[in-house]
Amino acid sequence: MAQGTVQVTHTGTSRWRRRTGEYASLTAALEAAADGDILTVAPGTYRENLVVDRAVTLLGQEGAAGSVRIAPPEGVPLAVRASAQVQGLHIEGQDAAVPAVLVEDGTPELTGLRIVTRSAAGIEVRGGGRPTVRACTVDNPAGVGIAVVDGGGGIFEECEVIAAGRSGVAVRGGGRPRLDRCRVHHAAGAGLSVTGDHSSLEALGCEIYEINGSGVQIASRAAAVLTDCAVHRVTGNGVTLDTDAVLTLADCRVHDVPENAVDLRSRSVLTLTRSEVARFGRNGLSVWDPGTRVDAHRCEIHDGTGDYPAVWVSDGATAVLEGCRVHDVPDALCVLDRGSRADVVDSDLSQVRNIAVSVSGGATAELDDCRISGAGRGAWFRDHGSGGTLANCTIDAAQTGVIVTKGADPLIERTTVTSPTEAGFYVSAGGRGTFQGCRVTGSEGYGFHIIDGCRSTLRKCRTERCARGGFEFAQAGADGEGAVVEECSSDESTQLGSPAAATAPPAPATQTAGLLGGVPSPRSTTPAAPEAAPEPAPETRPADTVLADLDALVGLASVKREVRALTDMIEVGRRRQEAGLKAASVRRHLVFTGSPGTGKTTVARLYGEILAALGVLDRGHLVEVSRVDLVGEHIGSTAIRTQEAFDRARGGVLFIDEAYALSPEDSGRDFGREAIDTLVKLMEDHREAVVVIVAGYTTEMERFLSVNPGVASRFSRTITFSDYDPDELLRIVEQQADEHEYRLGPGTGEALHKYFTALPKGPAFGNGRTARQTFEAMVERHAGRVAQLSAPGTEELTLLYPEDLPALP
Repeated sequence: MAQGTVQVTHTGTSRWRRRTGEYASLTAALEAAADGDILTVAPGTYRENLVVDRAVTLLGQEGAAGSVRIAPPEGVPLAVRASAQVQGLHIEGQDAAVPAVLVEDGTPELTGLRIVTRSAAGIEVRGGGRPTVRACTVDNPAGVGIAVVDGGGGIFEECEVIAAGRSGVAVRGGGRPRLDRCRVHHAAGAGLSVTGDHSSLEALGCEIYEINGSGVQIASRAAAVLTDCAVHRVTGNGVTLDTDAVLTLADCRVHDVPENAVDLRSRSVLTLTRSEVARFGRNGLSVWDPGTRVDAHRCEIHDGTGDYPAVWVSDGATAVLEGCRVHDVPDALCVLDRGSRADVVDSDLSQVRNIAVSVSGGATAELDDCRISGAGRGAWFRDHGSGGTLANCTIDAAQTGVIVTKGADPLIERTTVTSPTEAGFYVSAGGRGTFQGCRVTGSEGYGFHIIDGCRSTLRKCRTERCARGGFEFAQAGADGEGAVVEECSSDESTQLGSPAAATAPPAPATQTAGLLGGVPSPRSTTPAAPEAAPEPAPETRPADTVLADLDALVGLASVKREVRALTDMIEVGRRRQEAGLKAASVRRHLVFTGSPGTGKTTVARLYGEILAALGVLDRGHLVEVSRVDLVGEHIGSTAIRTQEAFDRARGGVLFIDEAYALSPEDSGRDFGREAIDTLVKLMEDHREAVVVIVAGYTTEMERFLSVNPGVASRFSRTITFSDYDPDELLRIVEQQADEHEYRLGPGTGEALHKYFTALPKGPAFGNGRTARQTFEAMVERHAGRVAQLSAPGTEELTLLYPEDLPALP
């Protein structure tokens, strides 16, 4: 496109008339213009570096979008240093060392700019710049989308960062912008990044998605306020706070995050109000370190997709939940380490697969007026120094309402447990606890079960309709002391205790005046702890059915052969044993190597089901863990974490992702070695109880096995998961489309194949995950296209066309 002319309307010559002039270049026009003049730019390509240092109006002449192109070969295409107005320009930069648009001073208005560049930043605001930027788009795959630095500020309204090679929006050096109804997506760094003293960001009604990293990252004493914003579909944490960061989220949504939805460390502070956290792979809220604090008010945290607590508080951090709902998660609240504290008020914890509240390592949890329902365990105070209070709480339909073990000493007041399947309150292994005004109704086991001579205190407690008995006490401890029971009552008869109680020796649990006859004498034997009771085994599918699911997976031909060969050996060995013959010993532990997204977790889950169908494993379930689940922060905690993970996997498969992280090259005093040693011993002592699969990148796993021969000797074979080729990626998209009732239109399959062929296959390539993300992006673009139709038919609603494909990264 040839360069056009610039018409300048001079406004300062006469009060009554304006004069105009035409100039062959923008530079000449800007030199001739004065404050208030209007520069109208004809369509064309201007290879000039523009410097706007006067309060003029610079307009791209109306015509086709992008008809006025500012595209110099180097340097800053557009620099603004005055309160000018710039509208309707297409900016192209080629210099990676400078921004495409630079605002250094004044309060200019930038409207409708389209910036397609490979610059350090698409738009950079610095110093005294305070622009108002409206309806501008930035496509900058080489650098930052929008940068506000060195004290700059401004307002960005309805702007969009289409792509960024680094952060979508970066604020540092005391920058203070405001984003209003902006969209940031397809960034290779954080979606929003705010760092450094006095740096701050305010965002209203913004959306951050498709980010290769954290959606929002606040660090190094920076601050931000986000209102009515959404963060989703990122590869890292949804929101990350570090080193004295301060963030307020109000009416926000953080969802579909593979890591932590919100992660806080190093004295960061988060205030969360009326916000939703959903579908997170690790923790919904992850809170670490002394001085770090979360205050959540009227929030909802739900649908954890991994095997991690919804709220994790450790290393001396504090979390406050008021009027919140936590539901459909593996564990609701885990408070770990001395100094860590959680205060939960008027909140609901429901549909929790494992433990609603877990307190250990000397931590404290205070729950007031809370409701726990549908949990495996209601609250578990695990060890010495761990405690807190449950006051005015209800726990419904849990296996056990409250568990106290290993010297923990909580105060439980006016708490009601209804319909537990094992016990209302259970104290063992030297646990203590004070129970005042508590009640158990409809227990399928005991109401209160106190064993091992535990020194618990029960005052004014009552049980009703407990199948095995209202109160059950074991013999007193060696010092003759046991539970103290005052003014408790039960609707059971005196015959609820064990028959052996009649001949039991004296020195029972201390019983003071007011204890009714429904409390039996101590038992002569100690019953098994309820937490050790095996969970019901899931329904086992036939091996042929599971193998058919394996065969249905796209690609993975060599993997399928390896699994079938191993399965055949196990099956033949079982038949030889049934025939009275010797069976070859088959080690079932495996090493999976390969890139992310190649189906390692899926195959591990199916492998567990196959072994359960063959009778090798009791349940065949999968427990997925990584370094953070096994390695503690202080001496002794790693062995405990590793043991707990192994116990959860008992009867199934323990899948350790990125296992090489347990043995870093520069380990120093790292506790990963302790996890490995504990794991090796458990695999030896319980070789028939759990199948262990370690997984990770091929090169790293080779190093891991070479430096840990004790681990390598425990595994029977290594199975390598190859990257998917374009044909296989296309098949995955076709499967996704069929599953979601879409179809590929004419030419779409060929376009997808070309797209996957050209797609970079670097370390960030996600294989099957990339195929699924591509399908999701196509559905989104399809929706944007079809939404413009007044009455779309079935074909319009279902057919995906090549134009729906996202741009190559």
